[in-house]
Amino acid sequence: MKTDVLIIGAGAAGLMCAITAGRRGRRVLVLDHANKPGKKILMSGGGRCNFTNLGVTPANYLSANPHFAKSALARYTPWDFIALVEKHRIAYHEKELGQLFCDDSSKQIVRMLLDECAAAGVRVETGCAVERVRHGEAGFSVTTARGEVRAEALVVASGGLSIPSMGATGFGYELARQFGHDIRSTRAGLVPLTLSGKHQERYADLAGVALPAEARCGRQAFRAGLLFTHRGVSGPSILQISSYWQPGDELRLNLLPDRDAADWLPAQRAARPAAELKTVLGDALPKRLAQRLCELDFGNRPMRQYREAELAAIGARLNDWPLVASGTEGYRTAEVTLGGVDTDGLSSSTMQSKRVPGLYFIGEVVDVTGWLGGYNFQWAWASGHAAGEVV
Repeated sequence: MKTDVLIIGAGAAGLMCAITAGRRGRRVLVLDHANKPGKKILMSGGGRCNFTNLGVTPANYLSANPHFAKSALARYTPWDFIALVEKHRIAYHEKELGQLFCDDSSKQIVRMLLDECAAAGVRVETGCAVERVRHGEAGFSVTTARGEVRAEALVVASGGLSIPSMGATGFGYELARQFGHDIRSTRAGLVPLTLSGKHQERYADLAGVALPAEARCGRQAFRAGLLFTHRGVSGPSILQISSYWQPGDELRLNLLPDRDAADWLPAQRAARPAAELKTVLGDALPKRLAQRLCELDFGNRPMRQYREAELAAIGARLNDWPLVASGTEGYRTAEVTLGGVDTDGLSSSTMQSKRVPGLYFIGEVVDVTGWLGGYNFQWAWASGHAAGEVV
């Protein structure tokens, strides 16, 4: 079989690339080894797909080259994708921090993409694994489970290593290496952190307790929800900071981000001298957490029995709580893969390989990783669109 463009991967980036190329009159075939397209789209946002973010900037992405994403993001914006969503009359809402979700179901986004593919004459085949890729003067020869495909252009949109239960593999990295590309070391991103030993024992039975908090690692900080789990900590603030944290790094939590606790606690002592510390803390923190902190670190006496300096020190500690994480939950639950195909080997405007003409890498397989909250989908749409305009 011959085609103009062969895209490996029927996820967000691959389908957007297919639509863009198909609209240009290119013959496009999309192959995916999974049994249906858009699997990560379907599960995202709790089944409602956080499909973009109104506040997207290049600063919301991690990459060895922080400038690489600028070109594609500038040429396909959140408003471009919103226009597509509105064209298909998909109802959506802004949840918080610019995050846009479907009112109904993420299935609507997959349906929209497949309908656009069909309108552009794109052929999408699932359950079809790629076995071998060769490159010659005439283009690419790709051996699949269903036979040989020849194509002028090959687009690798196979994703990263996150959530292997959904079929994630390192195929894209292997293919990149085959054609001489470097791979930036990969690790799990947007992932819960684990605790071990005494650090885990201190908090394990608080599983399910949630609170607003700020998580900080180095100069990076995120303020959002925090959730205690049986194995460690999760929630948006932890998922965000996990992309910046590595084993051995210091992690700090502000458990009372809305107040200066070093001032607040002495003021509470003056106003409520007979109240116990755990009661006062329980008004600002989940009661189980307040009680645990008192058991482990602060004691629990009537406020008047604490010196003002003691309470100021406790307050300062609550605003700067050390947490010793031992690792992450890994690719099993990670939303994204950090690292990937080194951007030095790619054109930032077209996503084409600088080593092999006609070869493109888009989406998560590339060393560009967004924050939590729709940023990774916007990179998928933008990078897919950039390649689709030129393949």
